Amino acid sequence: MNLPNRLTVLRIIMIPVFAAVYYITAIPYNFAVSAAVFALAAFTDFLDGYIARKYNLVSDFGKFLDPIADKVLVSTALILFLVPPMGTVILPWYAGILVAVIIARELIISGFRLVAAGKGMVISADMSGKIKTFFTDIAIVAILFSAEITPEVFGIENIIGTVLLIISAVLTVVSGVECFIRNKGVLKDEKSTTSKEKS
Repeated sequence: MNLPNRLTVLRIIMIPVFAAVYYITAIPYNFAVSAAVFALAAFTDFLDGYIARKYNLVSDFGKFLDPIADKVLVSTALILFLVPPMGTVILPWYAGILVAVIIARELIISGFRLVAAGKGMVISADMSGKIKTFFTDIAIVAILFSAEITPEVFGIENIIGTVLLIISAVLTVVSGVECFIRNKGVLKDEKSTTSKEKS
């Protein structure tokens, strides 16, 4: 197993560690520590891709596992925010809608990529998708640090994280729509296309 794939596996291992630290309030500054764990895990997503491209270590295993690891990491954090430790206020009531939008987009695009792969097409991440991922990661870290500062009330710190999450949800929808428009040929019925060409 090459280095990029090891980093991807490490990211997956860090997910339950992140979740455990998030819930174990007996750990001093547990939200800040969980933010650091998440940030480190998110950084490995950038690092493994960079190393794989620079040193030509791209593998089928990495292509399969890397996007899954990234989505599971982010989805885990967003879901945990909806079920905070007792006595802690993380996000406002409508955050569930934002989380649902972000996770739904990831599932839809993942299915879209599977259909494309079945037709021998590759849908690579574009700039809007990368910007979306950046904002989502920053939003999660900001929300965790705000929970550390004001764990029992919804203060100005929480508002900052919430605004970043709203921006992330909007970018998520925009990048998803752009992905469909740019690759609309993926959903064309091959049989229908063949019939038209014959006629």
